[in-house]
Amino acid sequence: MSKQQELQAKIHAEFAPHFLHIENESHLHSAGRGAESHFKIVIVCEAFAGMTKIARHRAVYQLLAADLQNGIHALALHTYSPSEWENLNRRIPSSTRCAGVGH
Repeated sequence: MSKQQELQAKIHAEFAPHFLHIENESHLHSAGRGAESHFKIVIVCEAFAGMTKIARHRAVYQLLAADLQNGIHALALHTYSPSEWENLNRRIPSSTRCAGVGH
């Protein structure tokens, strides 16, 4: 099972999201192709309604704490309630490129 699949299983079990998008962005960083160290994660779930952005991120970081200690270097988290997601027209945010990667 890939790290991306592991993350997906953990997030589904914990948050039962309406929408989940996990993208391995390691190749956009100095990690290179084939690495599993940088991920963009979009989670849309009812549990996030009424929570601050910081509280949402803390909940995700707590869930993935072991992963962050064992190989994952960075997470780009985008956490939304279903109504916020609708207001964004269900658009996945663009990624930023790491300054350490040659263009």
